[in-house]
Amino acid sequence: MCDMIDSQSAEKISRMKKLRRTLSESFGRIALKKEDSSFDEICVTKMSTRNCQGMDSVIKPLDTIPEDKKVRVQRTQSSFDPFEKPANQVKRVHSENNACINFKTSSAGKESPKVRRHSSPSSPTSPKFGKADSYEKLEKLGEGSYATVYKGKSKVNGKLVALKVIRLQEEEGTPFTAIREASLLKGLKHANIVLLHDIIHTKETLTLVFEYVHTDLCQYMDKHPGGLHPENVKLFLFQLLRGLSYIHQRYILHRDLKPQNLLISDTGELKLADFGLARAKSVPSHTYSNEVVTLWYRPPDVLLGSTEYSTCLDMWGVGCIFVEMIQGVAAFPGMKDIQDQLERIFLVLGTPNEDTWPGVHSLPHFKPERFTQYSPKNLRQAWNKLSYVNHAEDLASKLLQCFPKNRLSAQAALSHEYFSDLPPRLWELTDMSSIFTVPNVRLQPETGESVRVFGKNNSYGKGVSNSKH
Repeated sequence: MCDMIDSQSAEKISRMKKLRRTLSESFGRIALKKEDSSFDEICVTKMSTRNCQGMDSVIKPLDTIPEDKKVRVQRTQSSFDPFEKPANQVKRVHSENNACINFKTSSAGKESPKVRRHSSPSSPTSPKFGKADSYEKLEKLGEGSYATVYKGKSKVNGKLVALKVIRLQEEEGTPFTAIREASLLKGLKHANIVLLHDIIHTKETLTLVFEYVHTDLCQYMDKHPGGLHPENVKLFLFQLLRGLSYIHQRYILHRDLKPQNLLISDTGELKLADFGLARAKSVPSHTYSNEVVTLWYRPPDVLLGSTEYSTCLDMWGVGCIFVEMIQGVAAFPGMKDIQDQLERIFLVLGTPNEDTWPGVHSLPHFKPERFTQYSPKNLRQAWNKLSYVNHAEDLASKLLQCFPKNRLSAQAALSHEYFSDLPPRLWELTDMSSIFTVPNVRLQPETGESVRVFGKNNSYGKGVSNSKH
């Protein structure tokens, strides 16, 4: 009898223990589910495919966040980037207690005031950036082999713009020069570099929307033949060097400097344009095409077939443009071919040899017997107006060096004595500040005309040429 009671007691105790384990596990699962549900509710608001546009909601464990990052940070998208598709407002919050990402969507399709791109009412018919119908074409400015440039007006903010419409061929796709220009200009923000406002891509065209600039240096010089006012030359050159110094510090070469690619605003601001041939230089030993730079502004090393060049390539073009602004005529206007262009250069600077230009004999197109042997001259013998301006000849001679490594850099040229009479504040300006924000810095009237004489057409880049060179 006692054995039966003991056996029943043992079974009862066993069932009770089993029931307790079961209940414990059940409550554990319930608690875990509740905790997970609470965590999900706090950390991630899952969006439908329509709302999130394919974004993944990924939560990383707290221990994957570096200690120095475990602080409260709030970042809100509040500025318009024409290169990115419109996205919902994103707020990221990191703290010591959580590593949550909370995607907040605007209710009823209304955009938060913080991310509103323009002041016009938000409605399906309102003009927006990135849309072809957001710009009105006013007049054609120029047409070339693959692009047409129009003067236009933004329906978003009413400002004038330049529309560079690039025709897309179904077989060939988007021209690589357009892709290169857009990708480089996206990251360049400087007062002396043309500003890219927007990009519009359709099946038939790719449109780059630039700030509208009234004319270019080529047309400005055509309006004022015989050489520009010396003070204006100095201000234009300072701005050119300022823009070049900015891109060279970012290892970008322009590779097509010429007056047509230097835009001039109605206030006298000079802006580098046409980055279709520009490219980033990442490795010093990298080689590049020697089919760059318009012939008149092409340096002798490139003319002789060199493909190993750096920022000194652009500095030769600066020297040519400097002389042309002062003298009123192109420095080396080759009329036939590369041979003729080199002869014009050597006539002034002297025919190079291994002493004056180490390594010149190894260049692909250098054949000593093909060139007349010239001795170097003082630059004022070729361009007499250089002698009228203090230190102008010295600066030009340091830019127009046949041996590439001897050419002055843009940064060094800005410190040349030629600019010594300009206000010191010019060297303290931020990148996006115009030199004309400095008191007493302004263009002087050119001989016989008001300073505000401008052409209406400019090229805004490769494929749209009004060049005679």
